[in-house]
Amino acid sequence: QVQLVESGGGLVQAGGSLRLSCAASGSISSIDAMGWYRQAPGKQREMVARISSGGSTNYEDSVKGRFTISRDNAKNTVILQMSSLKPEDTAVYYCNVVASRLGFPYKYEYWGQGTQVTVSS
Repeated sequence: QVQLVESGGGLVQAGGSLRLSCAASGSISSIDAMGWYRQAPGKQREMVARISSGGSTNYEDSVKGRFTISRDNAKNTVILQMSSLKPEDTAVYYCNVVASRLGFPYKYEYWGQGTQVTVSS
């Protein structure tokens, strides 16, 4: 199995910063894309940022210039650095990893348990 453990959520005032971290562990053969999604109350889950195995990134339009995604392949970790936070960034943030397991030829998508980010005005 592949486990994802997230950390770094919390409560912050508008304009502040938070850093989310997600570490993948288990019987991992290789990791492809890694990313962060979020879901606000009453809304659908949306992609926030993704990073490929080669380091290419893409961001949801509203976070461009404010959020930065990075990964440490040696530690199977993906980081989301969030700055200039706005109340509309309030949501549960989920780590997402596409990975293959040892002994299995296919890649699967895995999700973290979610971490709450609340931005007060």
